[in-house]
Amino acid sequence: MSILRSEVKRAQARTAELFAKAGIVLTAEESDRIEVACFGLGQLETQGLELITYVNTDRYCAKDLVLFPRQTCPEHIHPPVNGEPGKMETFRCRWGSVMLYVEGEASPNIQAIVPARSAASYTVFHEIVLLPGEQYTIPPGTKHWFQGGPDGAIVSEFSSTSRDEFDIFTDPDIVRMPVILED
Repeated sequence: MSILRSEVKRAQARTAELFAKAGIVLTAEESDRIEVACFGLGQLETQGLELITYVNTDRYCAKDLVLFPRQTCPEHIHPPVNGEPGKMETFRCRWGSVMLYVEGEASPNIQAIVPARSAASYTVFHEIVLLPGEQYTIPPGTKHWFQGGPDGAIVSEFSSTSRDEFDIFTDPDIVRMPVILED
C-alpha cells in the first residue's frame, strides 16, 4: 500500500500543531522529518501514528509519538533481532491521554474504540491509561497497541534500539514502511 505525499504533508503539519499546542519545540529540520506511519491500510485517521526520532543508536532510542484523537497504533510485538532481545520501551504521556493495551488479564469495558477494519487482529486488552506525567514500561516481547484519547496524545518513548522495520503486527495486511507517492 501507499500514501500520497500531500497526505503526509497534511499529517506532518497537524502533528507540528499538536507539538506547539503542547509546548514542545521542534527545529525546522525535525518538523521536516516527522514520520507518518499509515501502516499501508489507507486509514491514517483510524490506524496510524506520527513520530519524530531524536536519537536511535545501537544502545538506546528517544522518540516522541503523536496520536490524533482516537488514532490507533495497531497491535504489534518487537521481536528479537540478531540475537538481541526485542525492544524494551517506556511510554511517558506528555499531553492528552493514551490508552495502552498489553498482554495480561483483559480489562472490562475498555476505553478504546477497536478499529472495525482490523478488529480480529486486536488480541490483548489489559488497559493502562496514561495521563500527562504518567509512564509505563513495556517489556521486550510483549504484544501491545495504543490509542490516543479524545483530544489525541503526545507520548515520549525511551527505549533500547529501535528496529521498527522488524516489528511483527497481528494484522497481516499491515506494511510498516509503505511507499510515498507523489501527487
